[in-house]
Amino acid sequence: MEPFRVYILGCGSALPTLKHFASSQVVEIRGKFFMIDCGEGTQIQLRRSHLRFTKISAVFISHLHGDHCFGLIGMISTFGMLGRTAPLHVYADRALEPMLRMQLDMFCRGLEFEVVFHAVDTTVNRVIYEDKSVTVETIPLDHRIACCGFLFREKPTLPHILRDMIDYYGIPVSQINNIKMGSGWVTAEGDVIANSRLVTASTPPRSYAYCSDTRYLPGLHELVRDVSLLYHESTYTNDHADRARMYYHSTAAEAAAVARDAHAGRLLLGHYSARYDHEELILQEAQQLFPESALAKEGLIVDV
Repeated sequence: MEPFRVYILGCGSALPTLKHFASSQVVEIRGKFFMIDCGEGTQIQLRRSHLRFTKISAVFISHLHGDHCFGLIGMISTFGMLGRTAPLHVYADRALEPMLRMQLDMFCRGLEFEVVFHAVDTTVNRVIYEDKSVTVETIPLDHRIACCGFLFREKPTLPHILRDMIDYYGIPVSQINNIKMGSGWVTAEGDVIANSRLVTASTPPRSYAYCSDTRYLPGLHELVRDVSLLYHESTYTNDHADRARMYYHSTAAEAAAVARDAHAGRLLLGHYSARYDHEELILQEAQQLFPESALAKEGLIVDV
């Protein structure tokens, strides 16, 4: 099976701490590498993760709070020093583009690669990236400023060939793709071999949803239904639910409720408030509603 992994580079919230870096992740899907958010310290974490800078083809910025985007211009500058030539695609709210262009003019003159900006409408659920094997959709969220999450989906693959059946009926290699596409086979004796006898079902497509930062949204589970892995902010526990509402964040229990109602495979918690010395309270609260919950932490690699 082709790799589908999430690398956690940072999972803290706005206030810097010695324990957590600001928000950033890398999603690896079938040999492609995408970054979600780029807070301060992202470059250091990339070094520690042993991920090659040059492999990142696109950066998706959820919103324009500093802990999610202050590292972007520094990383672009480093790309230039490393001799990057491939375009870098940046997906974000349209308000970032003029600021990014000014920063590029000030700090990154002479880049040998193009920074291609894609304005994102954070208020709608829409596919904003697509290639032959992957789509990326926006997930509208409810934060103090324009904000959206991102849903990464594999496209369905073709069925798997039953090699022993192919050999038994002497089917030539030239017909393999036709059989994967649904054709049967007719033997020299005129017997019709149904396609279902020559293939097994394809592997179910995997998916990953990133939801940070947001107030609890009762309808969010509909947009991430049956997602394989859900990352949902859990800035607070229920003891500070009033602060969660005030600052447009979620509690661990609310994150777990979204995962439960979405029938998610697993839940990854993150974006912890600096007030918590230990996140076990956050985990315990989430697991009461959704047992398949885990804590994000820097250096964690999750197979989807």
